[in-house]
Amino acid sequence: MKIKLPNGDTKQVGSEGSTWEQRTLEKLLLEVYKQQQRANLWKWLWRGMWVLLFLSLIAAMMGGKQDMGALGKAHTAVIDINGTIDSTNDTATKVIEGMEAAYKVKNVKGIILRANSPGGSPVISKVAFDEIRRLKALHPKVPVVVVMEDVCASGCYYIASAADTIYANPSSMVGSIGVISGGFGFTGLMDKLGVERRMKTAGANKGMGDPFSPETPEQNAIWQSMLTDIHKQFVDAVKLGRGKKIDDVKNPDVFSGRVYTGDQGKQVGLVDEFGSVYSVSRDVFKAPEMVNYTPKDDFSTSFGRQFGMQMKSAADTLTLPSW
Repeated sequence: MKIKLPNGDTKQVGSEGSTWEQRTLEKLLLEVYKQQQRANLWKWLWRGMWVLLFLSLIAAMMGGKQDMGALGKAHTAVIDINGTIDSTNDTATKVIEGMEAAYKVKNVKGIILRANSPGGSPVISKVAFDEIRRLKALHPKVPVVVVMEDVCASGCYYIASAADTIYANPSSMVGSIGVISGGFGFTGLMDKLGVERRMKTAGANKGMGDPFSPETPEQNAIWQSMLTDIHKQFVDAVKLGRGKKIDDVKNPDVFSGRVYTGDQGKQVGLVDEFGSVYSVSRDVFKAPEMVNYTPKDDFSTSFGRQFGMQMKSAADTLTLPSW
């Protein structure tokens, strides 16, 4: 189709002009559609997050109501000791608060500390040990026992030795009554690379344990004396808690840091009887109904703990002694 312009010239218009306009319009509509898709995606993501948060709150409330319903009748209190024993997991705090809450309920027939931990901080372990013994003295009529599951070694056994009775599975891993502190030395590698360590300290032993400086015999002796002292505290606590049940003269390896199975541990006095939380609550306490008194973490605490565990440097454990 030809059209006449004001100056008298003519111009061809038709399919080519219409094609250009259609393409421009299509691009515009496509971009609008993509933007709407992105907006809808974010909208549904936010809705999903709110739904998950709401469902989590409902689940937490329902769980609490379920436990509350069991408080009106005779039951066994269960407190979990899971994971590494340290301040990050609030191990001692959870044990103390859980036991205090259980003692306030008259229908609690006994307390089970359900242990599944490889150990951890000697300080946190001793705090928990001392507090368990203190609370037991205040409430002598409510028995406190430990039921070991997969593993209860090192600092976990330190805590367990404060209980009246220790139960385990024949295949549980128990014991490991010892102290360890390890690290690495990079002085030889630095010499090969031509790297010089420049560290200034005030105090002859301030740089003790620095992996980039050579270890002296004097510093090594200091470290060994510290580990020996902490190990003695560990052994004394176990003997205090277990009494004559452990004969280290007859079984000299029991305090050597050795790990035993539950079956072997029973033979050397580390374990009293075989059992689970179900058999103990049913057959020993005569209260098969169990209520978990372990304090629950709120969302912010759980998130912070997980984030902290991911960000924690391996260097934190190079020089700190642990069970």
